[in-house]
Amino acid sequence: MAFELPSLPYAFDALEPYIDALTMEIHHDRHHAAYTNNLNAAIKDSLTEKLSIESIMAEISKHPAAIRNNGGGYFNHNLFWTVMKKQSESNPSGELLKAIERSFGTVDAFKEEFNKAAISRFGSGWAWLVYHDGGLVVTSTPNQDNPLMDIAEVKGFPILGLDVWEHAYYLKYQNKRPDYVQNFWHVINWDQVADYFNQAKKQ
Repeated sequence: MAFELPSLPYAFDALEPYIDALTMEIHHDRHHAAYTNNLNAAIKDSLTEKLSIESIMAEISKHPAAIRNNGGGYFNHNLFWTVMKKQSESNPSGELLKAIERSFGTVDAFKEEFNKAAISRFGSGWAWLVYHDGGLVVTSTPNQDNPLMDIAEVKGFPILGLDVWEHAYYLKYQNKRPDYVQNFWHVINWDQVADYFNQAKKQ
């Protein structure tokens, strides 16, 4: 079974003014589409073709670079689109809020640690909020790696991710990654993050 490029759950311009429509169109229709097509080409006519993307990530050290890079890109973007929505000014609530406070003390302390992970990631990569050993941790990964991979420095179930590849922000922010990272908080879909948190607890 070939992997399919999911549709965006909102219009290209839905995240403006924080993420511009042209960036979203290029990011989804070209970059994510390329990861999807290249992943399908890399697994074609192999036993890997029958595995879920999560199963592939879990044993990524057994796979060639083309599957690691494109499989990671496929999974990471699938999650990325869903954890954003139009002008969300809310904060986490309920059990997710309690878990964040247990792990970081306050929401502001969590945001500060997440911002640092995103801004300090050298080159291309991702910042993550991860369910790990019954709690939440912030981490980052290079390139298209993610915490599901068996080679990840911090392993766990990602519930929030931010793409800090330049193609995710350069048209609007140029080299001002900190501005892009700060504005990410205006578009987070906390209901979806909470749903991923609940899924993670059941793993």
